Amino acid sequence: MKTPAHLTAFSRLPARPERSLPLAKAAWLTQRRHIVIVSETFAPEVNGVAHTLLQLCRGLLAQGYRVSLIRPLQAADKQTPTHAVDQGWCHDQLLVPGMPLPGYHSLHFGIARSSRLRRWLAEQPVDAVYVATQGPLGLAAVRAAKALHIRVCSGFHTNFHNYTHYYRVGFLDAWLRRYCRWFHNQTALTLVPSRQSAVQLDAMGIGPCALWSRGVDCQAFDPGHRDSGLRAEWGVAAETPVLLYVGRLAAEKNLPLALRSYTALKRRYPDARLVLVGDGPLRSELTRNYPDVIFAGVQRGQALARYYASADIFLFPSLTDTFGNVVLEAMASGLTVVAYDMAAAREHLRQAQNGLTLPAGDEQGFVMAVERLCREPQLCQRLRQQARRDALTLGWSQQIRRFAQLLLNSSQEVSRHGDKSRDTLVRTG
Repeated sequence: MKTPAHLTAFSRLPARPERSLPLAKAAWLTQRRHIVIVSETFAPEVNGVAHTLLQLCRGLLAQGYRVSLIRPLQAADKQTPTHAVDQGWCHDQLLVPGMPLPGYHSLHFGIARSSRLRRWLAEQPVDAVYVATQGPLGLAAVRAAKALHIRVCSGFHTNFHNYTHYYRVGFLDAWLRRYCRWFHNQTALTLVPSRQSAVQLDAMGIGPCALWSRGVDCQAFDPGHRDSGLRAEWGVAAETPVLLYVGRLAAEKNLPLALRSYTALKRRYPDARLVLVGDGPLRSELTRNYPDVIFAGVQRGQALARYYASADIFLFPSLTDTFGNVVLEAMASGLTVVAYDMAAAREHLRQAQNGLTLPAGDEQGFVMAVERLCREPQLCQRLRQQARRDALTLGWSQQIRRFAQLLLNSSQEVSRHGDKSRDTLVRTG
């Protein structure tokens, strides 16, 4: 059957550069307030937490804050242990030993005594500590900050307790939930990326929680990066529909649904292609079982932007993500997103206006939504254009200001930066 006419010329909607204060003026406004960020993962590691924290550090520095980082040693540190400082991602850092995280061998638990962190924090004035991960390093940091009477807040970035089903360790679920509740309730405030996460944590007895969402760089991710040469490498014509997935190739990402959608689409449109960007423990198995799928591996920077913009439909089948930065990146790149009505999709997609969403677990509906976009190319084009328009309103600057306001617990942070948001604490009742 003939492939439907797909979008061949996309009306580029330019990104408006985010306005930031000159560094000297921003420093005066914030009086060089000192924020320490603690995480078991950070750039150049590739995952949602590392990406979010990199944007956070850059944004805080641009707005005049002093930023310090506490993290485990990474592979990149063997050659350049100061790379995070050299790249301008933070003012200084404390590196601690690490051990591989089971199932995520590229990531490491940080191993540090709270006494060591306490001595390091005591050497300099610190206004607040943000603990992004709940491993041994995060726990040591919470204890150290509390011992010094420094305000410490936590972030809910990863649904590890929901992963137990996928890794056949369901017996750990109850223990992980209890630990999650205990850990977060040791901190003054838990920042959550979506209202759905707030409801989930409230049901677990965790609080108070506050909404801190995410942004997207619409200059980096832009439909103008669409590359006919890359599509030619994929063996597709200008009108051939290309499905894209970006993320970890792992059990908790619900990849079988993406592959099922692709297989069903191929019956009607045999020249359609699926491109998987990312790596993970399932890659070898998937490569064997799906030889016609394009496995692009990990892509970064401009190369990643080209992959986004050169596809047509973005698949986000996850049921476990707390947010999903890739949804915003796909929207900014001018793709139609098909996702469950959860996390970032619930926050930012409006059904049949800038994407297609399905009730959680409706696999058949997900498959049919992908087919519908190929049957109705005009709908697909309209959704793509509106997704780009909406993404242009989702810059990082406002989210950075909100983070500082919440972390520092200061109404002055709002007036200094003109943030008029009043929805600070998330109320679920």
